[in-house]
Amino acid sequence: MANVLLFHHALGLTAGMDAFAEVLREAGHTVTVPDLYDGRVFGNLDEGIEYAAELGMDTVEELGVRIADRFPPEMVYIGFSLGVMPAQRLAQTRPGARGAVLVSACAPLGTFADSWPEAVPVQVHGMDADPYFVEEGDLDAAENLAASSPDADLILYAGAAHLFADISQPDYDMDAAFALTRMVLRLLDRADAAG
Repeated sequence: MANVLLFHHALGLTAGMDAFAEVLREAGHTVTVPDLYDGRVFGNLDEGIEYAAELGMDTVEELGVRIADRFPPEMVYIGFSLGVMPAQRLAQTRPGARGAVLVSACAPLGTFADSWPEAVPVQVHGMDADPYFVEEGDLDAAENLAASSPDADLILYAGAAHLFADISQPDYDMDAAFALTRMVLRLLDRADAAG
C-alpha cells in the first residue's frame, strides 16, 4: 500500500478528483486529497485560474507544502495541472518521496531543484495538443525531465483536452484516463514494493 497526497487542478476539488482518488483507494492505497480552495469549485478553467491568481499561485503552492508536513515523508505526490506545483516541489525537495505523477503540467528543472532525485519514479502525463501543456512550456519541461532522469517517463496522449482525466469535466477522455490510471497504479505498486 502506497501513501498518496493528491493535489487538485484549478477548478478545485471536483467530483472527478474524488473519483480518481477513490479508484486508487480501491486498489489498496491510502489517498489524501486536500482542498486548496476551501470548498470553492469553478465551472471553467479561466475562473479557476483567476481565483488561484487572486489567492496567489505561491500561496496555493505553499499551502500544499504545509499540508504535506502533516504526513510522513514516504509519500507519492500526484498533481493535476495547478496541483502539479506543490506535488513536483515536494517530490523534488522533500526527502523520502516515493514517487510523483504530474498531469497536464510540469515545471522546468531548476524551479525547485536542479535535478530530479535519484530513484524517485516520476510520470508526466499530458495531451499532445493541449494548449496549456504545449504552448506554456510544460511539454518542453517534461521532455527535458524525461531526457535527464532514468526515473522519469513522459506519456503523451492524442488530443487537446487539459482536464482529460477528470470524469466530471466535459473534456474527459475515457481512453486516455484509463491509460493514465493504469500507469499510475503501476507506479504506486512500485513505490509500495520499494517501501
